[in-house]
Amino acid sequence: MAGVDGTYDCTVKSPLGDQKMTLTVKSDGDSFTGTVSGAMGGSDVTGEVRGDQISWKQQMTVPMPMSLDCQGTVSDGGITGTVGAGAFGSFPLTGTRTA
Repeated sequence: MAGVDGTYDCTVKSPLGDQKMTLTVKSDGDSFTGTVSGAMGGSDVTGEVRGDQISWKQQMTVPMPMSLDCQGTVSDGGITGTVGAGAFGSFPLTGTRTA
């Protein structure tokens, strides 16, 4: 298993309150595939891997259609990063590796 591979229970600190989500990452060279699921639904994601850093774009539809720019740095215990929501700014992402 590669260094970034795993399942992470994440929290995004947004203006709408803490948003919980589960991120699953399976890397293949300098890219990854996975899923994101949470209270506002779920989706498949693909992204880039650079060492211990991952980045991906994610579409959301609730509470409004929006493209999110997500990035994180993976450590043994979890992930820390940001979720960019365009004009709404950028919000901290933290997560714990569960598998």
